[in-house]
Amino acid sequence: MIELESQLSESFTYIRTKTAATPGVAIILGSGLGHFVDELTEVTAISCRDIPHYPISTVAGHAGRMVFGQSNGISIVALQGRVHSYEGYPLHLVTYPVRLLAKLGVSSLIVTNAAGAVNPSFSPGNLMLITDHINFSFSNPLIGLDPGSEKNRFVDMANSYDPIFQELAHQTANQLGIPIRTGVLFMAKGPTYETAAEVRMIRTLGGDAVTMSTVPEVIAARQLGIRVMGLSCITNMATGVTGQKLDHHEVTVVAGQIATTFVKLVNAIIQRIAVA
Repeated sequence: MIELESQLSESFTYIRTKTAATPGVAIILGSGLGHFVDELTEVTAISCRDIPHYPISTVAGHAGRMVFGQSNGISIVALQGRVHSYEGYPLHLVTYPVRLLAKLGVSSLIVTNAAGAVNPSFSPGNLMLITDHINFSFSNPLIGLDPGSEKNRFVDMANSYDPIFQELAHQTANQLGIPIRTGVLFMAKGPTYETAAEVRMIRTLGGDAVTMSTVPEVIAARQLGIRVMGLSCITNMATGVTGQKLDHHEVTVVAGQIATTFVKLVNAIIQRIAVA
């Protein structure tokens, strides 16, 4: 059995030497979405490299910082970047940050990512509210962990993306006049982009967008009793939907182009889910 508690305690103790903040809301920022933290006030930023046992991101667009601050008076913590299994990390380390957030008192989590559109009605620059996911990583972050109880081993994944949070997100987007799509997120392990045949398979299985992250974090959050809302930034059309060649630079560029809209929407959503 993998035992993480002593490592999490060391990480927690280090963070407490930097800040006493106890945010109830956290956000994990995907590729190119890290500029969200620029809007926070009363900021304390901690390099993840300095946190004992914390996995380090090796991907462009993931700064690797834990940022505590205020979003219009709401205390939050933002993970400016994440780690992925394709970087060589086992899933219990990919989800280590989520377990640390729980130890810090987080009860609500917004997961964000850059994703490729499988649904042909989507376009780059769309924002997609995640309604459900398909885990095609061929693994699970709970494998090998000491569950503590049978309930914590056999986690119910119904309504993993909180229905109340989804409704609040829709209301907020409508009030702000921000178009928002909804769909099922498909996770592939990466780091290669999917083939055209794989994209056709994803569409057949019910996926609307595909990413290389997020799903393990959601599974861990649900095991820990954290409520989740998910938001994908559609940065490209998946292979075969158009003839365009894919690269990571395009992903970060498109994410940056809609950063203002993304930040406006997420800040407003935080105000609502913080009291939901």
